[in-house]
Amino acid sequence: MAEDYVYLPQKEIDRLNAELKELRGAGRNDIAEKIKEAKSFGDLSENSEYDEAKSDQARLEARIADIEYTLSRVKVLDESSLTLDTVHTGLSVKVYDKTYDETDTYHIVGLTQANAAEGRISDESPIGRGLLGHKVGDTVVIETPMGNDELEILEIFRVHHEL
Repeated sequence: MAEDYVYLPQKEIDRLNAELKELRGAGRNDIAEKIKEAKSFGDLSENSEYDEAKSDQARLEARIADIEYTLSRVKVLDESSLTLDTVHTGLSVKVYDKTYDETDTYHIVGLTQANAAEGRISDESPIGRGLLGHKVGDTVVIETPMGNDELEILEIFRVHHEL
């Protein structure tokens, strides 16, 4: 099923692999050193440095697990090969929001590239998922945390600059 995959351009896959390598190597080594140093301060039951180092370790391991999970589901997205007949991950879409009487433009991206402030929304978000597969002229009702939005697709296009 397409929903099981995370679509990312090769550049983002390479970035995630590099981050994973750094976290597994230097990141884990740094945490191990912090824990070792904190243990040298004595009683662990009242050792805030030890507690902080263990919290840092938990965050690091959670990030490693998150990246590993993403990479286990990744499919390479070749944005140049996408057709403009339907909304796909990697394309931009201009919509008229009938609910709020405004026009918005979204660039549909993989989860790790999402940044709503820059107009990049995840293909796993309610709006991103709702727009996928639709064509210019389609009106899509999307259930969001703020209620239902009725979006009419005005244009589907490629972004000509790197996001």
